[in-house]
Amino acid sequence: MSRRSNGLVGVWAEAQRQQQRQQEAQAGYQRELDRQQRARQREIASSYREQRRAYREQREAEARRRTEAIDAQVEALQGLLAEGCRAPAFRVGALARAEQVTAFDPGQLAQPIRMPEQHQHQYQAQGGWTAGRRAQAQAEGRASFERDWRAAQAAEAQRQQQLAAYRQQYEQWAEGQLAEIRRHNAAIAEMTAGLRDGDPDAAVEFFSAALYASTGWPEGLPRQVSAAYDSGAKQLVLNWELPRYDVVPEAKSARYMINADQVKDSPRPVTQRRALYRDVLAQCLLLVLRDLFAADEFGALESVALNGFVDDHDPTTGRRLPMFLGTVMASRTTFAALHLEQVNAVTCLVEGLRGQLSARPDQYVAVRPGRVPEDVGNGVVTHGGDEEPDLYEMDPIAFEGLVADLFRAMGMQAVTTQRSNDGGVDVDALDPTPIRGGKIVVQVKRYRHTVPPTAVRDLYGTVQDAGANKGVLVTTSHFGPGAHTFANGKPLELVAGSELVDLLHRHGLRGRLGSGADGGSRDNGISGSGGQAPVPAQRTTPDSVRGADDDDHNVLGMYWSGNVALDVCALVCHGNRVLDDDHFVFYNNPRTPDGTVRALVPLAPDKAAIQVSFDALPARADRLVVIAAIDPVANPAADLSGFTDAGIRLLDAEGTPLDQLDVSDGRDDETALVLGSFRRRANGDWEFVTGGRGYRGGLEELVQDYGIEVE
Repeated sequence: MSRRSNGLVGVWAEAQRQQQRQQEAQAGYQRELDRQQRARQREIASSYREQRRAYREQREAEARRRTEAIDAQVEALQGLLAEGCRAPAFRVGALARAEQVTAFDPGQLAQPIRMPEQHQHQYQAQGGWTAGRRAQAQAEGRASFERDWRAAQAAEAQRQQQLAAYRQQYEQWAEGQLAEIRRHNAAIAEMTAGLRDGDPDAAVEFFSAALYASTGWPEGLPRQVSAAYDSGAKQLVLNWELPRYDVVPEAKSARYMINADQVKDSPRPVTQRRALYRDVLAQCLLLVLRDLFAADEFGALESVALNGFVDDHDPTTGRRLPMFLGTVMASRTTFAALHLEQVNAVTCLVEGLRGQLSARPDQYVAVRPGRVPEDVGNGVVTHGGDEEPDLYEMDPIAFEGLVADLFRAMGMQAVTTQRSNDGGVDVDALDPTPIRGGKIVVQVKRYRHTVPPTAVRDLYGTVQDAGANKGVLVTTSHFGPGAHTFANGKPLELVAGSELVDLLHRHGLRGRLGSGADGGSRDNGISGSGGQAPVPAQRTTPDSVRGADDDDHNVLGMYWSGNVALDVCALVCHGNRVLDDDHFVFYNNPRTPDGTVRALVPLAPDKAAIQVSFDALPARADRLVVIAAIDPVANPAADLSGFTDAGIRLLDAEGTPLDQLDVSDGRDDETALVLGSFRRRANGDWEFVTGGRGYRGGLEELVQDYGIEVE
């Protein structure tokens, strides 16, 4: 007889089974986690390998691009002569300018004022159409129409008056432009006649222009030339600057180094690089000969004596000086028999033309030049003598030598460089003073007129290219606001004529500027400018009321994007206070009492214009502030958010652009803005400082800050 379970065993067994199932479920869950983790690790490893592969491909592609760039550079150097020979020959006709000027475009002035119409002024009687009400409404309508008609007639009369003045101004400008073009073309004709007659100056001027204008030279290669012409032998003698050794890439190719994770250049063998450099030098010399003979449409050249030099540091002395690496004398007959596109440049130069080429140009091993420009003519004029030399009349080479003497007298090492017709370095100086000293490049501008800002920009580029500590621009004239604005904050120093004379005298040297009491004249033009047609001068004030010298002024042309109408004004100030109310130039006061500042009718692309005679401003004035405000009549609800892409074009007295000055954009809720101020420096020059302060209260709030009481 079996005993019945009391139930406890079954409960215990069920608990055991539940526990076993939980353990099995937990084990399965853990196995799934392990499986997912292993899958994730495999995915990460795969992704990492893919990233590594993609990264490696990217770096290898970078190396290939680097190699392709090197190969392209070498290919361009190897094909320099062939490519240059395909360029068209220079012709004297390229120097002539067409006798045409910009057509008259009065802009909005050409649009007549719209006259009011009678039906727009018919008033409805309020309170019924009784006879009295109708009569009153008709009377009010007629009165309103007559007021608007008279206002429109006055506006139309003013428009016609402005249009007539603008047309007269344009015709005067156009006449001046045509006269300038005719003078330019007459000078070209005179040069051409002189070239036919064997005039040395005309020959040098023409063939220098041919070399500078040649389209066969790649960008980046130097174009510095010094030339003379022997009219008896019909021979042009010139020194031409050649590219330095670094024109040939030091690297041959590039490859990606996996272990170092870098793209590394493979060096080009020295013998290969030297051979390529010799080939480039020979191509350059042959291309110069080709450009000269191809440009000679007047039969002025029987032969050319050409010397090629490199302007770099002499490896023996460390001094920067011209080192001649090639020389050749080629006759027209011999050169005409060559097929330059098929020749080996080195063999053609050395064997075909019996020229010389440095065997080791990479080490600047020089050759003895043949005939040099200094061998032709009467030699070089030097300064000196009992009388104080006039810097304006001094020979350019002598003037550069005088500047080098000044730097030596100031305790520096200084040498003049190869003379150039193209604004290169004229004097190399070394200041031995610790910390603040170093290499200085000096450019010399023997001008009678304002030095343009472009000359200062060119100097800054030369400083960067030469790795110099400072650049100095020395002139017999002076600098305008644009030049000082660009030089501000850069390692540049500008020495005006008056400062130069003072420095010469303080260091025991001699020099004067002309014969006047102040040593010379001041002008706001640019000496020798040509080619680019100037922007028209902007004048509207009759000669009878001009107080300042009208040939000694600048024009400030303001332009901006957007259709917002602005009043552009000027304040003649001492510090932040206007001199007086008469020196606030705006729409109700278009000129100062002495006429040194006056509003002008703008010419496109300008929307406003102001004429300023900086040198004639009152002695107590040290600031000219230019401001703009919303026109409350044309745009009563506008703000300056539409005043964008704004700037000031600085023009000289002839309308030639000197610089472009950036100004701040306008902002929401502001209705007046200080565009900037021209500030007088201690030496009398003016520099531009950008403004940017805005006002919500319009012109009234702005001028109150400058001491003008507004009723």
